[in-house]
Amino acid sequence: MAKESIKARERKREHLVAKYAKKRAELKAAGNYEALDKLPKNASPVRLHNRCKLTGRPKGYMRKFGINRVTFREMASAGKIPGITKSSW
Repeated sequence: MAKESIKARERKREHLVAKYAKKRAELKAAGNYEALDKLPKNASPVRLHNRCKLTGRPKGYMRKFGINRVTFREMASAGKIPGITKSSW
């Protein structure tokens, strides 16, 4: 489980990216790179990192489900993810 401060920092970055998305797009289209430099660093979408929505784990992230592989396996085994069953042949 990731520290709450790390998860909060990532949420803050997501909020900043959403807040400045329109302004960044306009400045990029206009080619005004000086103004782009003056925006906050965390407003850049490149600085975002995918994290598990439940545990905050940064590695083994599965985009389709928004959780990491460990949590996915636990939830799938418990039958908490609809349409996912353990394969057997």
